[in-house]
Amino acid sequence: MTTPLKAATALAAVLLLILTTAAPAQAANPSTKPPVSGSLGTYNVSGVYVAGVSSGGYLATQLHVAYSSRIRGAAVFAAGPYYCAQNNVAQALYGCGDNLYPTNVAALQTYTRTWASYGWVDPVGNLSGYPVYVFHGGNDTTVKKSVTDDLVRYYQHFGASVQYDSGSSAGHGWVTPYGTQGCTATASPFLNDCGTDPQNALLRKLLGGVNAPNTGALGGTLIRFSQNTFAVNGWANGLSMDANGFAYVPSSCAAGQSCRLLVALHGCLQGYGSVGTAFVDRANLNQYADTNNLIVLYPQASTAGSNPNGCWDWWGYLGATNYPIKGGAQVETVMNMVRRLDG
Repeated sequence: MTTPLKAATALAAVLLLILTTAAPAQAANPSTKPPVSGSLGTYNVSGVYVAGVSSGGYLATQLHVAYSSRIRGAAVFAAGPYYCAQNNVAQALYGCGDNLYPTNVAALQTYTRTWASYGWVDPVGNLSGYPVYVFHGGNDTTVKKSVTDDLVRYYQHFGASVQYDSGSSAGHGWVTPYGTQGCTATASPFLNDCGTDPQNALLRKLLGGVNAPNTGALGGTLIRFSQNTFAVNGWANGLSMDANGFAYVPSSCAAGQSCRLLVALHGCLQGYGSVGTAFVDRANLNQYADTNNLIVLYPQASTAGSNPNGCWDWWGYLGATNYPIKGGAQVETVMNMVRRLDG
């Protein structure tokens, strides 16, 4: 019999440890800000959005569906539909990654409607017309395209306005002009340079328009804050989350201007404990934040016995079945950060 630890280890390995031999890209070096220890403040936030890659993409849909009254859109890289794993490690492995099992997208839509009727997630009518950006790379064999296709179908079923970018040759990762890996690679730190700028596309979709990024020195502040303050149990490590998270706050937002908030969720082996601030620095979001009055929140997952590769909980590794709905430990912890930032 497969033990939970072995299954979780296998799942993480399948999802984000399939390495290719592609040579790293000669990465462009973005302007960065050293983290400054502090606490999350409350800002003049006019709208909240979420983005994520791989396990972070799955958590992004969990946040979006559970709190669609508060989160107005989502951008998902290299992931599948909401509640794809159905609290089952085998389904996560073989249905939501390799797709040897069906994703049962119709059942997932039924679960969503039923849970909305219970109040476990927000009303599904909120999703109608909401912007959703979905990305899948042609060389991503970790999460098959058919799985991401079902994510698109899931959202379209509820009337979301979906933009699907499936024409890239990318491997499994977050595609960014500041990627340190070649486009087709699936290798740490899972930041791929394909000579494109998906962040422009996703922000244009989510926000309705976007200004050109700041390609000079960043003007905001990167805050390192304690995630324990927001953890539902008071101890982030007990939720397989790092002691610290990060938030990039442009100077305009700190000065009180109306700003929007983007929650950016890294993938497995992509958190601070694995790659430092690589995702924070190279996701190409801080550059757009400076010129678009956008605060970027970077929650951080960490490794644990049941989660050796620092993934977000999208299959129930924390041992609770409520992980994808209101009350789920990581969902609520991240939402506590959102509540602080947007008052």
